[in-house]
Amino acid sequence: MSTTVLPPVPTVPAASVATPDGRPARRVAETGVWIAIATISMSFAALTSALVVRQSSAPDWQHFQLPPLLYVNTLVLLVSSVTLESSRRRQAVATLHATLVLGLLFLVGQALAWRQLAAQNLLLATGPSSAFFYVFTVLHALHVLGGLGGLGYVERRLAAGVLSRTTFKAASLYWHFMALLWLYLLALLTIRG
Repeated sequence: MSTTVLPPVPTVPAASVATPDGRPARRVAETGVWIAIATISMSFAALTSALVVRQSSAPDWQHFQLPPLLYVNTLVLLVSSVTLESSRRRQAVATLHATLVLGLLFLVGQALAWRQLAAQNLLLATGPSSAFFYVFTVLHALHVLGGLGGLGYVERRLAAGVLSRTTFKAASLYWHFMALLWLYLLALLTIRG
Protein backbone atom coordinates (compact mmCIF):
# COMPACT_ATOMS: atom_id res chain seq x y z
CA MET A 1 0.00 0.00 0.00
CA SER A 2 1.50 3.28 -1.04
CA THR A 3 0.57 6.67 0.23
CA THR A 4 0.66 9.68 -1.96
CA VAL A 5 1.89 12.85 -0.41
CA LEU A 6 0.54 15.97 -2.02
CA PRO A 7 2.78 19.02 -2.25
CA PRO A 8 1.83 21.88 0.02
CA VAL A 9 -0.50 24.44 -1.43
CA PRO A 10 1.32 27.73 -1.87
CA THR A 11 -0.14 30.58 0.08
CA VAL A 12 -0.61 33.95 -1.49
CA PRO A 13 0.01 36.83 0.88
CA ALA A 14 -2.93 39.16 1.16
CA ALA A 15 -1.53 42.65 0.95
CA SER A 16 -4.73 44.25 2.16
CA VAL A 17 -4.77 42.32 5.43
CA ALA A 18 -1.08 42.36 6.27
CA THR A 19 1.22 45.00 7.67
CA PRO A 20 4.51 45.82 5.87
CA ASP A 21 6.39 43.37 8.09
CA GLY A 22 4.01 40.53 7.17
CA ARG A 23 1.89 40.45 10.33
CA PRO A 24 -1.89 40.40 9.91
CA ALA A 25 -3.49 43.81 10.26
CA ARG A 26 -5.97 44.27 13.06
CA ARG A 27 -9.23 45.33 11.49
CA VAL A 28 -11.36 44.22 14.41
CA ALA A 29 -11.70 47.75 15.78
CA GLU A 30 -12.77 49.14 12.43
CA THR A 31 -15.31 46.36 11.90
CA GLY A 32 -16.68 46.95 15.39
CA VAL A 33 -17.07 50.65 14.69
CA TRP A 34 -18.94 49.96 11.44
CA ILE A 35 -21.30 47.65 13.34
CA ALA A 36 -21.79 50.34 16.00
CA ILE A 37 -22.47 52.96 13.32
CA ALA A 38 -25.08 50.70 11.70
CA THR A 39 -26.74 50.06 15.07
CA ILE A 40 -26.74 53.72 16.07
CA SER A 41 -28.06 54.74 12.64
CA MET A 42 -30.94 52.29 12.95
CA SER A 43 -31.77 53.54 16.44
CA PHE A 44 -31.90 57.15 15.33
CA ALA A 45 -33.86 56.19 12.20
CA ALA A 46 -36.46 54.51 14.43
CA LEU A 47 -36.63 57.59 16.65
CA THR A 48 -36.97 59.82 13.58
CA SER A 49 -39.84 57.67 12.37
CA ALA A 50 -41.49 57.93 15.79
CA LEU A 51 -41.07 61.71 15.73
CA VAL A 52 -42.65 62.02 12.27
CA VAL A 53 -45.59 59.77 13.18
CA ARG A 54 -46.17 61.49 16.53
CA GLN A 55 -45.98 64.97 15.05
CA SER A 56 -48.34 64.22 12.17
CA SER A 57 -50.97 62.49 14.27
CA ALA A 58 -51.21 64.82 17.25
CA PRO A 59 -52.90 68.19 17.57
CA ASP A 60 -50.86 68.89 20.74
CA TRP A 61 -47.54 69.24 18.91
CA GLN A 62 -45.98 72.65 19.55
CA HIS A 63 -42.88 73.97 17.86
CA PHE A 64 -40.30 75.76 19.94
CA GLN A 65 -37.18 77.77 19.20
CA LEU A 66 -33.92 75.88 19.65
CA PRO A 67 -31.36 77.58 21.88
CA PRO A 68 -28.78 79.48 19.76
CA LEU A 69 -26.07 77.77 21.81
CA LEU A 70 -26.76 74.59 19.81
CA TYR A 71 -25.33 76.25 16.71
CA VAL A 72 -22.17 77.22 18.60
CA ASN A 73 -21.95 73.62 19.85
CA THR A 74 -22.20 72.46 16.25
CA LEU A 75 -19.21 74.57 15.30
CA VAL A 76 -17.27 73.19 18.28
CA LEU A 77 -18.01 69.60 17.23
CA LEU A 78 -17.06 70.26 13.60
CA VAL A 79 -13.77 71.88 14.66
CA SER A 80 -13.06 68.85 16.87
CA SER A 81 -13.47 66.65 13.81
CA VAL A 82 -10.90 68.78 11.95
CA THR A 83 -8.41 68.61 14.84
CA LEU A 84 -8.88 64.86 15.06
CA GLU A 85 -8.17 64.39 11.38
CA SER A 86 -5.07 66.56 11.70
CA SER A 87 -3.91 64.46 14.63
CA ARG A 88 -4.55 61.20 12.79
CA ARG A 89 -2.58 62.28 9.74
CA ARG A 90 0.39 63.59 11.72
CA GLN A 91 0.12 61.18 14.67
CA ALA A 92 0.17 64.22 16.99
CA VAL A 93 -0.84 63.99 20.63
CA ALA A 94 -1.38 67.76 21.03
CA THR A 95 -4.12 68.02 18.40
CA LEU A 96 -5.71 64.82 19.68
CA HIS A 97 -5.80 66.40 23.13
CA ALA A 98 -7.44 69.49 21.56
CA THR A 99 -10.08 67.17 20.08
CA LEU A 100 -10.82 65.76 23.53
CA VAL A 101 -11.12 69.26 25.03
CA LEU A 102 -13.45 70.34 22.21
CA GLY A 103 -15.55 67.19 22.70
CA LEU A 104 -15.91 67.98 26.40
CA LEU A 105 -16.75 71.58 25.52
CA PHE A 106 -19.50 70.30 23.20
CA LEU A 107 -21.00 68.25 26.05
CA VAL A 108 -20.84 71.19 28.45
CA GLY A 109 -22.54 73.33 25.80
CA GLN A 110 -25.28 70.74 25.41
CA ALA A 111 -25.88 70.68 29.16
CA LEU A 112 -26.11 74.48 29.17
CA ALA A 113 -28.62 74.38 26.28
CA TRP A 114 -30.74 71.86 28.21
CA ARG A 115 -30.64 74.10 31.26
CA GLN A 116 -31.69 77.10 29.16
CA LEU A 117 -34.73 75.18 27.93
CA ALA A 118 -35.54 73.91 31.42
CA ALA A 119 -35.31 77.46 32.82
CA GLN A 120 -37.90 78.55 30.25
CA ASN A 121 -40.18 75.65 31.27
CA LEU A 122 -40.23 74.44 27.67
CA LEU A 123 -40.28 70.79 28.71
CA LEU A 124 -43.71 71.21 30.25
CA ALA A 125 -45.01 73.84 27.85
CA THR A 126 -44.30 72.05 24.58
CA GLY A 127 -44.88 68.46 25.63
CA PRO A 128 -43.94 65.83 23.05
CA SER A 129 -41.84 68.11 20.84
CA SER A 130 -39.44 68.98 23.66
CA ALA A 131 -39.47 65.36 24.85
CA PHE A 132 -38.18 64.28 21.45
CA PHE A 133 -35.59 67.06 21.60
CA TYR A 134 -34.27 65.74 24.91
CA VAL A 135 -34.30 62.10 23.77
CA PHE A 136 -32.36 62.88 20.60
CA THR A 137 -29.83 65.20 22.20
CA VAL A 138 -29.22 63.15 25.35
CA LEU A 139 -28.81 59.94 23.36
CA HIS A 140 -26.36 61.69 21.04
CA ALA A 141 -24.47 63.13 24.03
CA LEU A 142 -24.12 59.65 25.52
CA HIS A 143 -22.63 58.40 22.27
CA VAL A 144 -20.26 61.38 22.18
CA LEU A 145 -19.23 60.52 25.74
CA GLY A 146 -18.43 57.00 24.55
CA GLY A 147 -16.42 58.49 21.69
CA LEU A 148 -14.46 60.59 24.18
CA GLY A 149 -13.63 57.41 26.09
CA GLY A 150 -12.35 55.85 22.88
CA LEU A 151 -10.32 58.93 22.01
CA GLY A 152 -8.86 58.97 25.53
CA TYR A 153 -7.70 55.39 24.97
CA VAL A 154 -6.20 56.39 21.61
CA GLU A 155 -4.44 59.37 23.21
CA ARG A 156 -2.82 57.18 25.89
CA ARG A 157 -1.69 54.62 23.29
CA LEU A 158 -0.38 57.34 20.97
CA ALA A 159 1.57 59.01 23.79
CA ALA A 160 3.09 55.63 24.68
CA GLY A 161 4.02 55.01 21.04
CA VAL A 162 2.03 51.76 20.77
CA LEU A 163 -1.00 52.86 18.78
CA SER A 164 -1.86 51.05 15.57
CA ARG A 165 -3.05 53.14 12.63
CA THR A 166 -6.16 50.98 12.26
CA THR A 167 -7.22 51.69 15.85
CA PHE A 168 -6.75 55.42 15.29
CA LYS A 169 -8.70 55.17 12.03
CA ALA A 170 -11.55 53.33 13.77
CA ALA A 171 -11.78 55.93 16.55
CA SER A 172 -11.70 58.74 13.98
CA LEU A 173 -14.43 57.09 11.94
CA TYR A 174 -16.68 56.93 14.99
CA TRP A 175 -15.98 60.56 15.94
CA HIS A 176 -16.65 61.85 12.43
CA PHE A 177 -19.89 59.87 12.41
CA MET A 178 -20.92 61.60 15.65
CA ALA A 179 -20.37 64.98 13.97
CA LEU A 180 -22.43 63.95 10.93
CA LEU A 181 -25.15 62.52 13.15
CA TRP A 182 -25.31 65.80 15.06
CA LEU A 183 -25.72 67.76 11.81
CA TYR A 184 -28.59 65.45 10.88
CA LEU A 185 -30.23 65.82 14.30
CA LEU A 186 -29.87 69.58 14.30
CA ALA A 187 -31.47 69.80 10.86
CA LEU A 188 -34.25 67.42 11.92
CA LEU A 189 -34.97 69.32 15.13
CA THR A 190 -34.86 72.67 13.35
CA ILE A 191 -37.29 71.55 10.67
CA ARG A 192 -39.59 69.27 12.67
CA GLY A 193 -39.11 70.48 16.25
